[in-house]
Amino acid sequence: MTQPIELDKIRNVVNEVVEGTPIFDIHTHLYAPGFDRLLLWGVDEMLTYHYLLAEFFRTTPMSYDQFWAMDRPAQADAVWKQLFIERSPLSEACRGVLTVLAEFGLDVSTRDLTSFRRHFAQQSLEKHVETVFAHAHIRSLIMTNDPFDDQERPIWEGGWKPDAQFQSALRLDQLLNDWPEAAQKLAGWGYKINGDLGEGDRQAVRCFLRNWIERMQPRYLGVSLPPTFTYPDSSYCGQIIEHCLMPVAHDADLPVALMIGVRRGVNPAMRLAADAVGKADVTAVDHLCRAFPENRFLATMLSRENQHELCVSARKHPNLHVFGCWWFVNVPSIVEEITRERFELLGLTYTPQHSDARVLEQLIYKWSHTRTRIARVLSDKYTDLAHTGWPVTREDIGRDVEGLFGGNFEQFCRLPTM
Repeated sequence: MTQPIELDKIRNVVNEVVEGTPIFDIHTHLYAPGFDRLLLWGVDEMLTYHYLLAEFFRTTPMSYDQFWAMDRPAQADAVWKQLFIERSPLSEACRGVLTVLAEFGLDVSTRDLTSFRRHFAQQSLEKHVETVFAHAHIRSLIMTNDPFDDQERPIWEGGWKPDAQFQSALRLDQLLNDWPEAAQKLAGWGYKINGDLGEGDRQAVRCFLRNWIERMQPRYLGVSLPPTFTYPDSSYCGQIIEHCLMPVAHDADLPVALMIGVRRGVNPAMRLAADAVGKADVTAVDHLCRAFPENRFLATMLSRENQHELCVSARKHPNLHVFGCWWFVNVPSIVEEITRERFELLGLTYTPQHSDARVLEQLIYKWSHTRTRIARVLSDKYTDLAHTGWPVTREDIGRDVEGLFGGNFEQFCRLPTM
């Protein structure tokens, strides 16, 4: 065994290891450069990210229609004026923009949006992707890929393949949450669909899933679900899960990622910023894990109130892997609370975070801010451990952090090397 770390040096070693360990970001809304305009990047995209828009609409008498009628630079100008110039940018989303700008060596004290735009306009996309990955210390990420998206589907049908840097996840929200609409689309693509979800429809859905698994080579099958989600359930959603999703995922040896708790379209005029959160029923996850013990499940929940119960459920089901502080709980104060709770209940058998980034440069701030919180919690936990007399070594910390930053996920999912 290597020499234990002295008690007063544990925090410094943890900070060094956490900062130096590359990350496998297991859930994003980013796209590879081959997806062209679907990959969002640059300061205007950061400023018009829906987290900031929800905050912006609280500050202005401007109507929604008036705002959406403006082009992207004008929208960004309005957000910059309201959230950064007329008010101090204290929110996590605002601070994130400044973290990114500062990381690129830009002087945020100038408050000069024009100069910031000039910097991004000078970048070539391919090189910029490499630069962002380097700054965020990302070794790989997983996209969110939706075959029901009319912009995205043709790219896959044209033969695009994932690689080691941009991996895929097959997203199935419309299939599970809006069967009538999904049935119409499947029928239009040539699948034999009646719409009643009888055995003929189930066979067609299973065929659709197998076809897209072969095409996308996803790391998991994912779905976001409302807080009202329950299982077992005789609804279309419940039937598709039981008769289509679970058997296909089992045969393909793919986990199913459940992201539960989003209330869609609470204020539709805000578009992507329209969604809210609701407390969900964690027993639905218990029932799925018990009903399908040979399937594997990834789970994250949107409500802070669900986090403790989800941890307890994960202690009871080895086929359940908890991951990430998703969306509305991805703010530093709550991230730290949840991360402490998970270490105390699950040890090192989970994945503490994913970025959920929708704009390329967000990888920088989301992981920079997250590393700080994870390092703080880990330092406290290793210090507690050392106080018992247990030796804490750099090698142990390095092994543990590699697991937390992607290795645990890869082991749980039994991922092959790309």
